[in-house]
Amino acid sequence: MGDERVDTDTAMSPRTAQAWRIAELEREVRELRRTNRALRRWVTGTLSHDDAAETDGHDLAAAGLPDGIGDGIGDGVPDRGTDGAEHPKHPKHPEPAEPPGRDHPAPPPAPAHDTRPARRRPPQTPAPRPAVAFRALGPIEALVGGRPVDLGAPKQRALLALLVSTAGRPVPCDVIVEELWTGHPPPAAVSSLHAYVANLRRVLEPGRAPRTQPTVLRTHARGYLLDGRAVEVDVHRFSAHAVAGWQALDRGDAPGAVREFEGALALWRGPAYAEVADTALVRPDAARLEELRLSVAEGRCAALLAAGAHEIAVAELEAFVPDHPLREYGCELLSLALYRAGRQADALAVLRANQRYLARELGIDPRPALRRLEEQILNHAPALDWRAHPAASLKTARRPAPAADQRAPHRTARRQPPHHTLLPRTDLPRTDLLRAPLPAEL
Repeated sequence: MGDERVDTDTAMSPRTAQAWRIAELEREVRELRRTNRALRRWVTGTLSHDDAAETDGHDLAAAGLPDGIGDGIGDGVPDRGTDGAEHPKHPKHPEPAEPPGRDHPAPPPAPAHDTRPARRRPPQTPAPRPAVAFRALGPIEALVGGRPVDLGAPKQRALLALLVSTAGRPVPCDVIVEELWTGHPPPAAVSSLHAYVANLRRVLEPGRAPRTQPTVLRTHARGYLLDGRAVEVDVHRFSAHAVAGWQALDRGDAPGAVREFEGALALWRGPAYAEVADTALVRPDAARLEELRLSVAEGRCAALLAAGAHEIAVAELEAFVPDHPLREYGCELLSLALYRAGRQADALAVLRANQRYLARELGIDPRPALRRLEEQILNHAPALDWRAHPAASLKTARRPAPAADQRAPHRTARRQPPHHTLLPRTDLPRTDLLRAPLPAEL
């Protein structure tokens, strides 16, 4: 077809060849005109415009086309015949080149960015939570679709606990066999391991079709992998609560810190990864989590002190310090809480008992912060007292007191700054702490 056209053009006279090219251009113009009409009808229907006679330029702009792409292809464009003569049509608009409203004022249309279909965004939906959740801060538990499932025999539960402790990392089969059977695997250990994995896959993905790849407990090279993107582990939630609690305490939000620390501690039901806590693979992570748990318990007491709940902190620390006598920070918090609660003698007794214990068991002296705290208690240093920040006091005065405060007389205890070597300053008075959802003792 192309060769015939070339031959025809060669044989034609210049005038005839020009008419032929004009006819070809006219056909293209007609095609563009039909496309323009279809586009205009689509834009009008999509945007529900009542005025069907809007200009081509406005319709093209509403459709998101660049400026000038519709120039010369509207209904007002003259038609050319094969002889090159123009045959003007009756345009729908007197001046198609002029924007509608330049010479004819009209109410301004809605902004283009509000009506363009290209700018419409689908509603954002939150990412779905993983269908499988594991509780590893205690005996291993699994929830599928929010319901607990039976994890089977002890070895099978130990296998799952081992994989949860390494979620997101593949574990070779030989390492799993070594950890589960403590270095003395039976001859059929590998076959038993495969059976345990098959059972766990049926439990964790009950709706998986036969002969389809698992998405939770996957095979990886010569081992197995618990996909961290498909599961939720309470260990990660505990770490997030702990970080949020320390950040809240650093910025002076004592009730927020208490809530975060309590949310972290509420996840614990026993030793982390209880079924495999003594294995060489899990032991370091279990020790790390236990140390973090103790630090969170101390952080909760520090937040209670920063908020002015001295008596609650005393009750918590009197149970904590005897179980962990070598944690000097807990002893420091307990002494400060007793002093602020009006028990100066008990505060000094705690410091001196700690000094004797360290000397007897380790032959060392307490750290300088404890010796300095003892001197400040003996001298009734004002730095040890707690008092609300003036801005916080004004904010509290503007709020109505809760019913319990209206029935009971207002306490006259001192509200002075916290011990500067222990706790950050806080702007939140005790009344705000009582409004927060704290433990039942409050």
